[in-house]
Amino acid sequence: MAIEFNHIVKIYPNGYEAIHGFDLTIEDGDFCVLVGPSGCGKSTTLRMLAGLEDITHGELKIDGKVVNNLPPKARGIAMVFQSYALYPTLTVYENMAFALDLAGFDEDVIESRVKETAAILGLSDYLDRLPKNLSGGQRQRVALGRAIIRHAKIFLMDEPLSNLDARQRVSMRSELVKIHRNVGATTVYVTHDQIEAMTMATKIVCMDVGVIKQVGTPEELYFHPKNIFVAGFIGDPPMNFVKGSVKGKIFTSDLGELDISGIPAGKLKNMDGKKITLAYRPEHVVLELPEGAKKEDYLALDAKVEVYEMLGDVQNVYLDKNGVKSIIKASPDRKIEIESDLPHFILKSDLHFFDTETEDAIPE
Repeated sequence: MAIEFNHIVKIYPNGYEAIHGFDLTIEDGDFCVLVGPSGCGKSTTLRMLAGLEDITHGELKIDGKVVNNLPPKARGIAMVFQSYALYPTLTVYENMAFALDLAGFDEDVIESRVKETAAILGLSDYLDRLPKNLSGGQRQRVALGRAIIRHAKIFLMDEPLSNLDARQRVSMRSELVKIHRNVGATTVYVTHDQIEAMTMATKIVCMDVGVIKQVGTPEELYFHPKNIFVAGFIGDPPMNFVKGSVKGKIFTSDLGELDISGIPAGKLKNMDGKKITLAYRPEHVVLELPEGAKKEDYLALDAKVEVYEMLGDVQNVYLDKNGVKSIIKASPDRKIEIESDLPHFILKSDLHFFDTETEDAIPE
C-alpha cells in the first residue's frame, strides 16, 4: 500500500512543534527508512502513521484514503518495537498465534500461517521454545513473525535492532531485507544508524529537527548530498569539511590556496566570490597517485597525523593542518607515524562544494 504525508505538522500541548510541514510519498512495496539523530522527529512521524499520535495539521493517506482519525487497528498495519514485547510464558508458536487466536481464526488457519511464517523466518525448529531460551536475534524474529502472520500490508519498525549486539545486527539487517523481498509489504523503518539505512533501504528519508533534509536512494544520498547536514550524516567516518572562499579557480582556506580548476565551469561560476565549504569523503583519499594519473586531476594536500585506528581491513587516520581536522582511510599495511606529515590526494571529481551560509550544495 502507498502512504502519503501531506504537509503534516505535529505540535504538542506545551507548544513544541516536533514536525514541520512533512511531505512524503512512500510507494507500494518500498522499504523506506527514516534516519536522523535522536530527537529529529522520526519516531514521532512513525507513531502518527501508526495512529499512536494525533496529527495537528495536514493529511495522512494510506492506499488513497485519509486515515487521520482512524484508530490503529483500522489502518491495516503491523508494528515491531524496539523491545521484543514477547509473552514470556508462551512458546514461540503461541506468541505468533496469539493475535490470530484473539481475532477468532480457525485452528487450522492459525497453524498454517504460523508454520508458513516460521519457515520464512527460520524458526521452524524453535516453535516449542519459550522466549528465555532464544537468542536476541531469534526473539527479534519472533517479534517480526507476529507482524508478518497478520498479513498486514504495511510494516512499521521502530529501531528493532538496537537491543542486539553488533554481530546480530549485521545478521538481522540481511534477514530483514530477505523478509521484505519475500513478503513484499510496504515497510517504514526508523533508525539513527545510517549504516542500517544505507544497507537496507530502497528509499531513505534523512531528517533533522522535524524537517526532511533529503529523500532518495542510498546512492543518491551518498554520492549527491543536497546539503551539509546530509553530507555529514551519511557516511562512516563522516565527510571532511573545509571552510573557505572561491575566487576564479582558487579555493582559499586555512589549508592555503588550492587549485580547483577542472571543476565544471558552471559550478565554478556559482561559487565565485562566495563563502564555500569544500568537502570530501575519507574513502576517496589516496596516499599515492595511481599509475598514469594526471596531477591536475587531483587536489594535493598534506597534514600532520594526530592518531590512527587500525580496524583490520582499513586504518582511519586523523589529521590536522592549521586547526583544520580531517579523517582519511588508509590501507592496513601502510605504515603510519604519529606527528608525521602525510601527503594525500583527492580526485577533483570526488569533491563536493556547499554554500557555507545556506548549507545547500552548489549546483553546476
